[in-house]
Amino acid sequence: MLATGGSACTAIKVLKDAGVPEARITFANVVSCPEGLARLQRECPKVKVVTCACDAGLDERKFIVPGLGDFGDRYFGTAGYAEGFWGA
Repeated sequence: MLATGGSACTAIKVLKDAGVPEARITFANVVSCPEGLARLQRECPKVKVVTCACDAGLDERKFIVPGLGDFGDRYFGTAGYAEGFWGA
């Protein structure tokens, strides 16, 4: 997921620091939001972006809306949810 773009920009910086030309980098993900895409465009303008969907934006917690929810917590069972995914 591409939310704020912070992790993506950091990963791209690691590649660039290792000598990879920015124009040779492709960032692929499942879902993006306008804020993250704008940051990538601003900070890494030569990177190609491939995404499956672009949602409305970020909420006050910086979560993509509607997004995939707390995917990591749900997948790894690190938080309980009222809908009962992890025995809650």
